[in-house]
Amino acid sequence: MLHSRYPELTCSVARALEVIGERWSLLIVRDAVRGVTRFEDFQRSLGLARNVLTARLDHLVCEGVLVRTPYGPTGSRNEYELTDKGRELSVVVIGLSNWGDRHYANPGGPPRKFEHLDCGGPVRA
Repeated sequence: MLHSRYPELTCSVARALEVIGERWSLLIVRDAVRGVTRFEDFQRSLGLARNVLTARLDHLVCEGVLVRTPYGPTGSRNEYELTDKGRELSVVVIGLSNWGDRHYANPGGPPRKFEHLDCGGPVRA
């Protein structure tokens, strides 16, 4: 998370970066936009240590980007779904992905694609 050294800074970009500016947080949002909801699936996708993933998920839940819902027979596991506030970030994530695909894609092409659910075509910001 961004820690401002300028308390007088009045910038919405800086305040938004306090929520999603840490790279793991934005990658969690990316995966959530793509439909990932379970802790184990986030961990598998990101290769992130459990304690770091837990901290980032907790932060995104506290900020209202994700909502945590218990599941399973005893409710001992959680799913994480985007809230309306979180879904608004799909424009940012897809835009950043499109920009990265144009300027920094691997020679084999982009590793993750965003596709329309109805037609399977590429999503562009």
